[in-house]
Amino acid sequence: EAYIKRLEGVAPLMAQAVERIAAQEAKGIRPPRFVYGLVLEPCLNLLKGAPFDGEGDSPIFADFRGKVAKAGLSDAERADLIARGTAALQGGFAAGYRTLIAHLRAAETKADATAGVWKLPDGQAYYAAQLESYTTLPLKAADVHALGLKEVAGIHDAMRAIMQQVGFAGDLQSFFSFMRSDPRFYHPDTDAGRAAYVAEADALLGEIRARQGELFAHLPKAPVEVRAIEAWREKSAPKAHYRNPPQDGSAPGIFYINLSDMKAQPRYQLAATLYHEAIPGHHVETCIAHEMEGLPKFRRFASIAAFSEGWGLYSELLPKEMGLYADPYSDFGRLSLSLMRACRLVVDTGIHSLQWTREQGIAYFDANMPSSHYDNQREVERYIVIPGQATSYYIGMQKIIELRARARAKLGDRFDLRRFHDVTLGAGPLPLPLLEERIDAWIAGGGQSA
Repeated sequence: EAYIKRLEGVAPLMAQAVERIAAQEAKGIRPPRFVYGLVLEPCLNLLKGAPFDGEGDSPIFADFRGKVAKAGLSDAERADLIARGTAALQGGFAAGYRTLIAHLRAAETKADATAGVWKLPDGQAYYAAQLESYTTLPLKAADVHALGLKEVAGIHDAMRAIMQQVGFAGDLQSFFSFMRSDPRFYHPDTDAGRAAYVAEADALLGEIRARQGELFAHLPKAPVEVRAIEAWREKSAPKAHYRNPPQDGSAPGIFYINLSDMKAQPRYQLAATLYHEAIPGHHVETCIAHEMEGLPKFRRFASIAAFSEGWGLYSELLPKEMGLYADPYSDFGRLSLSLMRACRLVVDTGIHSLQWTREQGIAYFDANMPSSHYDNQREVERYIVIPGQATSYYIGMQKIIELRARARAKLGDRFDLRRFHDVTLGAGPLPLPLLEERIDAWIAGGGQSA
């Protein structure tokens, strides 16, 4: 019943969305032209298949049918719900999306290719506010840019050490090319290859799950599992992401991985990606906050990128300290993901403050990252549409590492890593200055309790 109401509610929802977009356009605020196609494609895909047109069920109709089938209802009740769901899809749902699609197609013809928000009214002030909002610190774009350049150079040096370790002869760009092309680092772009990738992820998840007690005294109750991103949204979806479990415990947390192009998912990055999204990363951090008693909901469900994404990137480092990266190539994968976050500091500020073009941002990634040109293009497009967000990962991780080093130095033998992690996660997501206050108070108390 609720699902049908939501389907019917898509028409007024999209009317409101279009009204807001039009108000922004009247003030001269439009995204660059390339964005429109990325938004239009999944909207159009949702209207393919029954009950709209074509063969097979649309993704939403298939989902609705599946839920009705699992409900404890009579055949007549099921038939009634399917009929009403069909009417809602063909009515409010389709009408809403068609309204949005029509507006986006018209607006696309008026958009330009300029990528940075500096072009918008009060664009520089807006970007400064975005940087502070996402990092929770009063950072200047020029300082973030300089930090990124420094960290990129340092990670390149660490990668050269791995080149020596594995006996690779050549420069760093040659090593990048080798890592992009050698078939040992990729599962086949087939159904069997995708199944093998998920199986490898499941094995890594089981390994870290068995050892998570070394990192935390307090563990989340909810389980987590690995799934491939659904075909209908994989082209516009990120390479990987985490979906937290519903509050009623009816489903697990899910580590989603995008397997639309197996060349975009090198095996050497799988471990670090899984640690970031699942354990000890977003699954642990998110579920501990959500399951916490005694905190108001705005604390438990807060969205603070520097805290959460900083924790995610820190979670890629922790298994390295536990000896879990199986070989030098997996450690190179960890470094490559850390390098991507450092490059983000350079490119996000470059585009939105220094007036780089989209092409300049992609060229910087091509010159400094082992990832493919297509991956680099997708990365840069993401920074363009979410100004400042990409800087939160590295800034947040640096703060957590800084606080851990401070606690270890001041507490000495009394420092306990599990307690440090429990204190870090034990108040829900926090702005970095408040996290620092919390850790300093814990240190002042002798590091005795979480």
